[in-house]
Amino acid sequence: MQSCRQFVVQLIRSVALLAIFSATAAQAVEKRNLIIDTDPGADDVVALLLALASPEELNVMAITTVAGNVRIDKTSRNARLAREWAGREEVPVYAGAGRPLVRTPIYAENIHGKEGLPGVEVHEPKKGLAEGNAVQYLVDTLKKAAPHSITIAMLGPQTNLALALVQAPEITQGIKEVVVMGGAHFNGGNITPVAEFNLYADPDAAKVVLASGVKLTYVPLDVTHKILTSEQRLRQIEALNNQAGKLVGNILNEYVKADMVHYGLPGGPVHDASVIAWLLKPELFTGKQINLVIDSREGPGFGQTVADWYDTLGQNKNVFWVENGDAQGFFDLLTQRLARLK
Repeated sequence: MQSCRQFVVQLIRSVALLAIFSATAAQAVEKRNLIIDTDPGADDVVALLLALASPEELNVMAITTVAGNVRIDKTSRNARLAREWAGREEVPVYAGAGRPLVRTPIYAENIHGKEGLPGVEVHEPKKGLAEGNAVQYLVDTLKKAAPHSITIAMLGPQTNLALALVQAPEITQGIKEVVVMGGAHFNGGNITPVAEFNLYADPDAAKVVLASGVKLTYVPLDVTHKILTSEQRLRQIEALNNQAGKLVGNILNEYVKADMVHYGLPGGPVHDASVIAWLLKPELFTGKQINLVIDSREGPGFGQTVADWYDTLGQNKNVFWVENGDAQGFFDLLTQRLARLK
């Protein structure tokens, strides 16, 4: 009788453990619904390839484009090129805002080249843009989404999402999290002494997104300038001997030169791809919740992200600010995922 009771107890425990294991496994492989808003740009293309090569974790619902690194026609073409190179033509690409909310457009052709893709030949992709506008796509998709179910990766100026929020503030109900590549604090800026390009290009849009109350994570220059290329890291990508490895190797070899010279760095940052790495492997990064204010006043602070890292003002902590990251872990992840592509 005792042995029978012990057997039943053990059986119940085994079933319970199996249920816990199954739930944990299911959670581990649960996909994140993701919209990538981007202005390709060299590092944007690397980010897109990383995301599109990770279908187990990321359900890329759409790519929306914005003017930034280059004009909107070129960012839209480059996004479609990345989609083509990844063999993911089923992912729609919607063209969005061709200029900031208020200010005169600026571009970063001095870094990304006139076509936005240094180191590689560009061509017109076979598949065109999706019908409709990126802003309307965001409004329609987020309105009908399950509550807090869609993550938005913002790799350029935040104009598209800001326009969508102004048009339909209620779309915040569908947003799980917005992860922004942008801003700078400890590092200093890359277009002015205090401002990072994406924020400087449209600080008014960034303020709209910040004021919306959505969950926000910022991946700033503070961390991206610690995740640098090296000869060994570029060699491991080029050694893949596939088209993706060759493309990324060629792009990065050319793209990082200006930053290496300007900052005196031994390698160059791959800013936007760090956002995708954060979504795939947040354990590679560290940061903390802080209060963030964005300066849009004309003057030397224009576009600055005023990050209260030490909680000096004791204000509401409205942003998770990523401050450090595992550089080798990032490049290992990038290499592993690029190996899946042609």
